[in-house]
Amino acid sequence: MDMELALRSPNHMALPPSPTAADPAPPPAPSNNGFIFPFPKRPTLRVTTEFDSESTVFFHKISCKFFDSLAKFKLSFQNSSKGDVSEPQLSFVSKHLSIHYDLEDQNALVKSSFDIGPKLHLKAAHDVKAQQGEVTMVADLADPGYALELSTAVPTVGLPKATFRFPVGEISLQEEEQEEFKRLLSVNGIVKAQLLNGTGTAQYKDEEMNLRYSYKDEQMSFIPSLSLPSNALSFAFKRRFGPSNKLSYWYNFDSNYWSAVYKRTYGQDFKFKAGYDSEVRLGWASLWVGQETGKAKTAPMKMKVQFMLQVPQDDIKSSALMFRVKKRWDI
Repeated sequence: MDMELALRSPNHMALPPSPTAADPAPPPAPSNNGFIFPFPKRPTLRVTTEFDSESTVFFHKISCKFFDSLAKFKLSFQNSSKGDVSEPQLSFVSKHLSIHYDLEDQNALVKSSFDIGPKLHLKAAHDVKAQQGEVTMVADLADPGYALELSTAVPTVGLPKATFRFPVGEISLQEEEQEEFKRLLSVNGIVKAQLLNGTGTAQYKDEEMNLRYSYKDEQMSFIPSLSLPSNALSFAFKRRFGPSNKLSYWYNFDSNYWSAVYKRTYGQDFKFKAGYDSEVRLGWASLWVGQETGKAKTAPMKMKVQFMLQVPQDDIKSSALMFRVKKRWDI
């Protein structure tokens, strides 16, 4: 009986001793490769190939990221259906420095950007062969949304270009050569503001003013625009009939040209579009497999395909069926 009570008592249960400060730490568990210190993971090699039936040219890109994605090397080139290689380019891209080297021209384009202070940023670009470049200094002002940017060409020609940004737009001043041995100061700018449940935009560039108004809700978008002093008036109208159907229409009053596009989506990876452009008198239809604006890595099987049929109004017999394929491999 005493033996049975002793076995049932919790004070006499066979539990492992609790660790104390004097106990040595357990040895580290071996890694998958059998070593205490594992070797660095090999970087992933990404190969992307794109083919356009209209130009019958293959475009290839081979890229690889190093140092936990802090830097990336990329090799890109094209080859025709006959196997001729053209436009080879080798690139090194990191957060603060990028170098693009053209193997055919034996020329390099160097770009860099870094922060001088918490509110002062410097960007620079240099073409080695042409011995030309540009330096840009951006200063964030006290209030958010305000910044001053100064950019100048290297070698310096005239005054630097000054751009002042504020929450509703920006204004830039730049010297331009208007006549021989004569440089004049030009002003460009853009301003946006809320207007009648929409957004009004005024843009002044190259002595032309473009006034644009955009109204958009869940079902409809209406965007008229007017150019001054030419008085060219146009408008765009978009109507959504459901989450998968949308019709867009654009008309130019000055030239009487118009275009229309109908779009229907099937899930996230299939899109059908059809339209007509009166300026070139061409009807067309296209089918996308994989997101049109997305990357190949987000498409099924990491491959995007587009089929397009073009039908000229004046010569239906010369209709053409074209396609584009983009495929990515992760090695």
